[in-house]
Amino acid sequence: MKKVLVLCTGNSCRSIIAEALINAAFGDRGIAAYSAGSHPSGRVNPMARRVLEKAGIWRDAYRSKTIEEVGENGPFDLVVTVCDNAKEACPVFAGGTRTIHMGFEDPDNQPYAAFEATFDAVKTGLLPVIEKELL
Repeated sequence: MKKVLVLCTGNSCRSIIAEALINAAFGDRGIAAYSAGSHPSGRVNPMARRVLEKAGIWRDAYRSKTIEEVGENGPFDLVVTVCDNAKEACPVFAGGTRTIHMGFEDPDNQPYAAFEATFDAVKTGLLPVIEKELL
């Protein structure tokens, strides 16, 4: 099983959406995704949950977590930062874990359409990179 860690600042929108999309697309192909925040909000944005429920890929296990908490699931084969703040605060992972940055607009405090746009951007932008990197 290959493991991906998706990092964001609040771990309430973008990283949760990416975690769910990666798990839905590649879970049956031997890739597991986890997400965490450099300063986790402690909640999943209701609009992020809604967009994932609409896509049929929401899991109650998705929640806002610290890097330390999710680190127990490592080691990771790939770390992806999805916001500039997380990129700057990204810790160094043992074993030379590859880290890449793919920034996505933060839909927090925006209308639901912004969450759909983020979902689509992650799906079309990040999923092909995960496939190339790990399959």
